[in-house]
Amino acid sequence: MARDVTLYYFEPSGFIPNNPTFPVLHYKQVFKHNEHNIGKIFRSHNWRNSWVDGVFSYHHYHSDSHEALGIMKGSALLQLGGEHGSKVILNAGDVLVIPAGTGHKKLSGTPDLQVLGAYPNGQHYNTKRDTEEDFLHSTEEIINAPFPLKDPVFGARGPLTEIWKRNQE
Repeated sequence: MARDVTLYYFEPSGFIPNNPTFPVLHYKQVFKHNEHNIGKIFRSHNWRNSWVDGVFSYHHYHSDSHEALGIMKGSALLQLGGEHGSKVILNAGDVLVIPAGTGHKKLSGTPDLQVLGAYPNGQHYNTKRDTEEDFLHSTEEIINAPFPLKDPVFGARGPLTEIWKRNQE
């Protein structure tokens, strides 16, 4: 599996807090022609509590958990970081790791879009919207979101553990 990783950093945007420490990681084509193994690999690195569906078409974030999204089929255009964030194209075989507090929204997607979402250690997650009330109660949860022990794709020595640990120091 190739390690073509793009990093995205965001400042707060409106009522989307975004993560103050960790970037979004976009693993491009890491599962190209092997999309059916995304769930198996995520589970082997203890990213669980998974679901298969799409991505909400409104700005939202998870303040108490980080999230991995694996594109199993189709493609999508997502907006990361809130209304003034980055637009990112995701294709089958891509993985996006979104740190707690970072906004994301589906702008468009192919009819066959199928996304697998998972969370470190199988933890439960909340869903917060771009509202003042959610924003005011999220900061402490974002900072206290448990640090993943493994990268969802590469395990103990993956880009997530290397880059995020460096940012923590």
